[in-house]
Amino acid sequence: MNFGRHISGQFNVELESIRTHVLTMGGLVEQQLSFALQALNKEDIDLARKVVKDDHKVNVMEMSIDEACTRIIAKRQPTAKDLRLIMAIIKTISDLERIGDVATKIAYVAIETPSSKQRKYHVSLETLCRLAIDMLHQALDAFARMDVESAAQVHKMDDKIDAECKAVIEQLTKLMMEYPKNIPSMLQIMQSAHAIERVGDRCQNICEYIVYFVIGKDVRHLEDDDLGRALNDI
Repeated sequence: MNFGRHISGQFNVELESIRTHVLTMGGLVEQQLSFALQALNKEDIDLARKVVKDDHKVNVMEMSIDEACTRIIAKRQPTAKDLRLIMAIIKTISDLERIGDVATKIAYVAIETPSSKQRKYHVSLETLCRLAIDMLHQALDAFARMDVESAAQVHKMDDKIDAECKAVIEQLTKLMMEYPKNIPSMLQIMQSAHAIERVGDRCQNICEYIVYFVIGKDVRHLEDDDLGRALNDI
């Protein structure tokens, strides 16, 4: 990534190091989500427990990157685009940590509600989770390149996640009326569906931070059409 020229070459090294750590953290979170889905589908309790255990690694990385950003602010007193980058990174790692929490939640469902029960209910979180993993992967790719056009395209992917989540919730609502004795288990699946849907929202946030860094415009809370117009006005 071209951060621009700085009088201190060490400043560039520090910024690049932080960016690399963010992408490493993102890769770990993506892996956590993938493992959680695998554990759920294959009823792999050991893998689910590994996801739960490894959540602390995500938390430690968030704190480490946050501390590095704080040191840069204190030492370099960044302004303009450099400051926007630091702010975008701080917000991005917060969203990544929350996505890691979703992976842990799915892992707990894998432990407590085996996929055989999901099949019995004729409902599955697999499609929803794969959509979320794909969106996260592409959001991280856009972050790696700080590509606003890619970020805008990824931002739109949340519509598919919302639609799939809605379909899952509708299925579960009907099943609750048919099988009231199984409501506790179905509620766990429903809560997981909502949590996965939030991954899409977190990915949208990351895309908005990319736009903020590149063009210096706050595009939070804009609809996709409005976001597209904002980028066209550059």
